[in-house]
Amino acid sequence: MKVILFRHGPAEERDPARWPEDAERPLTPRGEKRTRLAGLGLRRIEDNIERLMTSPYKRAERTARILGRVLEIEPVETLDALVPGGPVRKIIDALNATPRADTIVLVGHQPDLGMLAGQLLFGNAEASLPIKKAGACAIQFESAVRAGAGKLAWYAPPGILCRLTRRKAAI
Repeated sequence: MKVILFRHGPAEERDPARWPEDAERPLTPRGEKRTRLAGLGLRRIEDNIERLMTSPYKRAERTARILGRVLEIEPVETLDALVPGGPVRKIIDALNATPRADTIVLVGHQPDLGMLAGQLLFGNAEASLPIKKAGACAIQFESAVRAGAGKLAWYAPPGILCRLTRRKAAI
């Protein structure tokens, strides 16, 4: 199984007057465009993505819906454990409990996705991989998903993912 960790696209700045609950903060128009371009780049790297799971926060959910359209994946599933501060153990359990998929995308937040990557790659809660907004990394597992058992397949900041899209258009 390959697990792709995809950070939500650029979102509006925190503003308690507009969004009293941080969970309601949406993507910016630029964030929607960047997410779409990054999704198109992701499609060039990975052609067999079967499932898409997201944090229930509005910005992550919108990111996942955009990716779902670009990658032609329905339905987009919500995984509550992907909220900021969510327990890594529940994410790992959910991945192992789901019907076997070759490749699955998890859409979430920093620093949580980076710490999840550290756990999956090194088995270390202190290790972290920085993932920029609309950026991603893929972690490969030979069998069950477990802490320290993953191997980094690739890492792509959003600029790389977006450039892959432009390169395709130039061909």
